[in-house]
Amino acid sequence: MKKMTKNRKAILGKHDLTKSYSLTDACNLVKDISTTKFDASVDLCVRLGVDPRKANQMVRGTVALPHGTGKDVKVLVLCTPDKEQEAKDAGADYYGLDEYITKIKSGWTDVDVIVTMPSVMGKVGALGRILGPRGLMPNPKTGTVTMEVGKAVTEVKAGKIDFKVDKYGIVHSSVAKVSFDGDKIFENANELLQTLIKMKPSSAKGTYIKSVYMTSTMSPGIQIDAKSLNA
Repeated sequence: MKKMTKNRKAILGKHDLTKSYSLTDACNLVKDISTTKFDASVDLCVRLGVDPRKANQMVRGTVALPHGTGKDVKVLVLCTPDKEQEAKDAGADYYGLDEYITKIKSGWTDVDVIVTMPSVMGKVGALGRILGPRGLMPNPKTGTVTMEVGKAVTEVKAGKIDFKVDKYGIVHSSVAKVSFDGDKIFENANELLQTLIKMKPSSAKGTYIKSVYMTSTMSPGIQIDAKSLNA
């Protein structure tokens, strides 16, 4: 049997992690059980009652977290020269076109989000095999293929995140850092959950929000009472 660590023993001594909690309680508890020396991410893992293999049950979208994710998001804008100043003014970390396409083809992907324009999607589309598996491929549905590149950069930097249900019917997303106040973690988490509830496909039958867990880096998961979420 695997030996229990001292930190885990201390956590389980203070909290019953076999029961489910309200979202408010979970947001305070996740701070209490985090034992990392760095500012850990707070993640939500939501299992939905959908079949992602069916096109009409694919849940995908974006949400603007009221308090951001707490992460410094690196943004690359692949654009024509006339849009470079707009990207720079909005706070893009990198901007340009052919130079960065060449770098990406050589294996460089040191960014969190890529924004581009419809007119250059022909060039960007050729990078699909590199960007797709890393979740970096720009997509009109998430607002990352747009003529308003400055606006897209501003939104991403301010805490706009995109989410997509995986093949197991699970949406997994970072919503905060443990250094956030419990209220701020709650408001960010609730924003994502309410957005998911509003996006319930009409073809999805039975229970929609099947389970919700909140975790922080290297800490055990906290089950949230799904019935309390108005799903």
